[in-house]
Amino acid sequence: MKRIIILLSISMIISISLYSSEKEEELNLLSGKYTPERLKEIIIPAEQWHPFPRASEQAGWQKLPEKVRAAHLRQGEKHLGCDWEIPKASIFLEFVRTGNRTNYQRIADGRRVKLAEMVVAECIEGKGRFLDDIMNGVWAVCEETYWGVPAHVGAQKKGPGLPDVKEPTVDLFAAETGMLLAWTHYLLGEQLDRISPLITERIRHEVQRRILSVNLERDDFWWMGFNGRVVNNWNPWICSNWLTTVLILEDDQQIRIQSIHKILKCLDNFLNPYPKDGGCDEGPGYWNRAGASLYDCLELLASASGGKIDVFDEPLIKEIGRYIYRVYINDQYFINFADAAAKLNPDASVVFRYGKSIGDADLTAFGAFLARKQNLGEAYIRGGWGCLGRVLPALFHLDELLKTEPRELLLSDFWLPELQVMGARSFEGSKNGLYLAAKGGHNAESHNHNDVGNFIVYADGFPVLIDVGVETYTAKTFSSRRYEIWTMQSAFHNLPTINGVMQKNGREFQARNVSCEAGKKRTVFSLDISLAYPEEAKVRSWIRTVTLERGKQVIVHDRYELRESQQPLQMNLVSWRKPELEAEGRIKLENPEGARGLKPVFIYYDKNRFRPEIETIPLEDERLRSSWGKQLYRIVLTARQTPLKGEFFIRIQQ
Repeated sequence: MKRIIILLSISMIISISLYSSEKEEELNLLSGKYTPERLKEIIIPAEQWHPFPRASEQAGWQKLPEKVRAAHLRQGEKHLGCDWEIPKASIFLEFVRTGNRTNYQRIADGRRVKLAEMVVAECIEGKGRFLDDIMNGVWAVCEETYWGVPAHVGAQKKGPGLPDVKEPTVDLFAAETGMLLAWTHYLLGEQLDRISPLITERIRHEVQRRILSVNLERDDFWWMGFNGRVVNNWNPWICSNWLTTVLILEDDQQIRIQSIHKILKCLDNFLNPYPKDGGCDEGPGYWNRAGASLYDCLELLASASGGKIDVFDEPLIKEIGRYIYRVYINDQYFINFADAAAKLNPDASVVFRYGKSIGDADLTAFGAFLARKQNLGEAYIRGGWGCLGRVLPALFHLDELLKTEPRELLLSDFWLPELQVMGARSFEGSKNGLYLAAKGGHNAESHNHNDVGNFIVYADGFPVLIDVGVETYTAKTFSSRRYEIWTMQSAFHNLPTINGVMQKNGREFQARNVSCEAGKKRTVFSLDISLAYPEEAKVRSWIRTVTLERGKQVIVHDRYELRESQQPLQMNLVSWRKPELEAEGRIKLENPEGARGLKPVFIYYDKNRFRPEIETIPLEDERLRSSWGKQLYRIVLTARQTPLKGEFFIRIQQ
């Protein structure tokens, strides 16, 4: 009966998806429903909007848990009397000279984090001790020529290099900076005006010329979605910060309404093509700034309209929220296809509040679970890049969050038919046994890797066969040379190399005939990956079927037909655990260095068909090391013979 229900649910999802895709042009959940005329009726004027206590309203800040207040004070005190390191032009130019984008970002991010942490500390203490340093921070940030980062300045007409002061452009971090200054103005404007009214006047001037007027006047920023390009996390991330600046700093109510409606149209450009199953093709690491930033926008809109802007009952909005617990594996591990890292700490408060807004008890309980893991309530609440837009709601919903019963969600199965990603574990509610995830899709996804048909396997909640992820971003990462990077190539995913040819990037390189069937004893994922390879691979069909037999094994069954056989077939497997050729046809995967208490896992292959080679891949990049440690391993099974038609099996067992 359970299997029948699962299959019926899958069929219903597919039917809904097909119907929805036909109607996506008409979706417009936000701008279609909330017209400028309607917004005029429901948006609260700026001077009346009061989402959080200001610094002068000490009663609200004193209600925060004592441990949290003390921790934020200690964090702010670290910056008293600090220097504001100068982001030099020569460091900005490192991006075009050497490809390095992190040196400049470290300085710019450091300024913003310091400012945000002192703003919160001053709000908590309310004695004026941090105000001069906050003033210095505001002034330092306002003096910066460009609020974005070197990797994004190429949006200006003069292209990459130094920023053109005559043409402000809005990227992720320019918008983040506008948000930070807007909240600083909202929380501490009264106190800063006592020092000098020119401080808040400067905030208004800089945010107006760099964010508010630019975004209202221009439609050509790609992230807005008006040029036909499919947008990604940039859209809701920037919109959430742009919306904050509009709500706080735009005094002209007519322009305020005009700006809000344009933001709604931008968000619709994000939502209209979004998979109706809620799947994020950028991976769970980017959900934190895709689906979660969409929620930031919807939460702000609900607040600024007295609850009258409310789309939380819409199926798409609900599915976008649920994605994050569906792709959870165990501990810090999430399914990490595309550029996402394997280890992730989603914003627990956002997850919790999203669950409350859509009425999903599983999502709220999962948010509470993440909060316990992250020790929320025991220390100060971090906000990346000085993100007060996340810190403030987290602080003022903390009490409710900590009173919620936590629950770790270990789903038996999930299947996202539009995104074409599945996951299944041996035992529902348990990390024990094998876990399988696999994907279809195409090779033009956001943050794409050439990985159609890739799969990963975990055992007892820890990695076995993996998706490597991505190294620290450089100029090469988002350039025409992206697929020269080894982590992007299909040969470094759990995929075949056919006639010496890897998969190719582009929308036409895609899966076909994709299906997923979940039952009590097994889950079966099947697809044809032949179209993911270019013509020179000479492949007519390649049917991959990956099966999790619950509590027993994962079976990879590849059945293929080639037009020509020019080079030996190679099957690539990337492992977190150290492989050892224990016997012909059997590879033992031992615990990696530093991992204890994990049972070995075994890979079985046809010894008469394949010759194994094991490569060690040293990891120098810190981003990869944070997920995997010092090295990874690639197992290459090379066919002794490659007939034009054939099939083979690979079994993974504990």
